[in-house]
Amino acid sequence: MGQKVNPVGLRLGINRTWDSRWFAKKADYGKLLHEDIKIRKQLKKRLYQAGVSRIIIERPHKKCRITIYAARPGVIIGKKGADIDKLRKD
Repeated sequence: MGQKVNPVGLRLGINRTWDSRWFAKKADYGKLLHEDIKIRKQLKKRLYQAGVSRIIIERPHKKCRITIYAARPGVIIGKKGADIDKLRKD
């Protein structure tokens, strides 16, 4: 009998990367991890109609860059980019 392996963990480094790319000091790690989880939940709930498949969060020095992979990007962007501007403000 074989062992069951998590498919995402198996593919990391081969043909897939981490969904969060950042480094934090021990004191800040919990706060940033909790913030990542809140961001993901909020975006998945808000952009449900867009068919979000993956959210990548990168944190270069004191900034936060979020990349969203979706089946229907037009739903996220909106007419003339109005919805994306609203999303950035929130």
